[in-house]
Amino acid sequence: MMNNMTDTVKQLLILNILFFIGAQFVPQATDLLALHYFESDKFKLWQPISHMFMHGGLMHIFFNMFALVSFGSALEHFWGPKKFLFFYFTCGLGAALIHSGINYYYFHDGLNTLVLNGFKETEILNLINEGKFMTSWQAVLAPDTFENMIGALTPTVGASGAIYGLLVAFAFMFPNAELALLFIPVPIKAKYFVPGIVLLDLFSGVTGYSIFGGGIAHFAHVGGALFGFIMMWYWKKNQFNQNRWDR
Repeated sequence: MMNNMTDTVKQLLILNILFFIGAQFVPQATDLLALHYFESDKFKLWQPISHMFMHGGLMHIFFNMFALVSFGSALEHFWGPKKFLFFYFTCGLGAALIHSGINYYYFHDGLNTLVLNGFKETEILNLINEGKFMTSWQAVLAPDTFENMIGALTPTVGASGAIYGLLVAFAFMFPNAELALLFIPVPIKAKYFVPGIVLLDLFSGVTGYSIFGGGIAHFAHVGGALFGFIMMWYWKKNQFNQNRWDR
């Protein structure tokens, strides 16, 4: 696998590893470079990009980088470095956009309910910017609403959104390639495997139930896959139009 790694994928791999090691020595870097909720005082303009190079642990970075090398190299081989980088970062930014949009809905759903029940919006926002909340909120908000509101403020890290875009692109280009999960070693064609994984993430995001554990930004995964699908559909459609016999 390492022998077939393309140059851009190799550079992304090295950058991710360097950022991961650096964050172990400078813990404050994670808070600065992770993607914060965009209405928070901690949000910075560079975070939609920088969060893609930060990871929450060894297993997190291992699985993301394994997928980057496995699928990214095959795609860069056909596309070249410029198109690959454009696709990769667009999917990552798309994932951040969808994730932030869902968090906006969750946060304001809780905020509006609190305001309707007599809490002052300015006091709520001041507490939240200090990283605090009032236990009395739980008496007003439904458990899911409270969890979603507080969860919306949790910083996000990882290249998973971009990786899901790569998975979709791989399924477009190599639909009959057989893939398998580590804990389900049964080969499944990419054209079935990838939609199944995305639908599983969508289910987990909507229901809150995840077989992969907690702390996963499921809607970021879905967002990266969605942007990847749109780009691949557009490119494939244009390629078809350019090669039409009646042109």
